[in-house]
Amino acid sequence: MKTIILFLSLLVAGSTICFAQCDKKTVITTSKTDHLNANGALVRTVDEKAVVHINKSALTIIVNDEHTMKGTITSNVCDWKTPYKEGKTIIKAKLNDEQGEDRNITLTITGQDGKVMISFEMEGMPDDRLRVTVAKFEEEG
Repeated sequence: MKTIILFLSLLVAGSTICFAQCDKKTVITTSKTDHLNANGALVRTVDEKAVVHINKSALTIIVNDEHTMKGTITSNVCDWKTPYKEGKTIIKAKLNDEQGEDRNITLTITGQDGKVMISFEMEGMPDDRLRVTVAKFEEEG
């Protein structure tokens, strides 16, 4: 469950990247999740699909078409020099998992040299961090 929550948060971060223009509805898709320790060292990699839907105030993360988390964005700092390629977004959100628990998360979406990465941290769990590479992001109509 912890893995799902972390992954979902990362997806949310990915959604924010699609948010490169900071005000658009976006969908982000990922295919694998790297689990990191507190020092940022890779612990393991899991192949799993995640889809994140994000708009100005809310996000939804769906992992492996089975687990869903929904949440409210509490803050969004967006600075992109080239949308979806060069820049950074930091999103803070409160997610509600399938057991009804609220989780405060921070998603950081970074674009460098055309490659977009998402990192995820959950409040109260500093030793469990996630990093995903965005496979696809697009504006949602």
